[in-house]
Amino acid sequence: MENNIPMTINGQNKLREELNKLKNVIRPKIISDIAKARAHGDLKENAEYHSAKEEQSFCEGRIQEIIYKLSHANVIDVKKMSFHKKIFFGATVNILNIDSKDIYVYKIVGDDEANFKKQLISINSPMAQGLIGKKKNELTTIKTPSGHIKYKILKVKYI
Repeated sequence: MENNIPMTINGQNKLREELNKLKNVIRPKIISDIAKARAHGDLKENAEYHSAKEEQSFCEGRIQEIIYKLSHANVIDVKKMSFHKKIFFGATVNILNIDSKDIYVYKIVGDDEANFKKQLISINSPMAQGLIGKKKNELTTIKTPSGHIKYKILKVKYI
């Protein structure tokens, strides 16, 4: 992982909420599950025990990952970037597919915030990389699994 992880304030808040839930809800439940499974005796063939230990390992790994990301976060308040005309991290972009004439709206966010169904695309995605640095009315070609697609940038906002 890189040492400078870009994220929006919203992304930082979501990670903090997840960390809080992992530490204060999920971790205690797992510890309780392990204790109950131990009470059943023989641990070698105790599926509940092994399942709970596996869950504990995943939980602790995720806690460490979130702590790392939060401690290396470069939190960007996109509302303070409204003066930018170019597309950067945090921009909400309206684009027109030149061939299909379909219009899409995407917000460029950090990896942990990305959710394509909510039109939140990762800064590291091919789409975001093809948009970064461009301005309103510029054309860009983005390499996708189905080939190269041309887009026209219709609007750039920081909201």
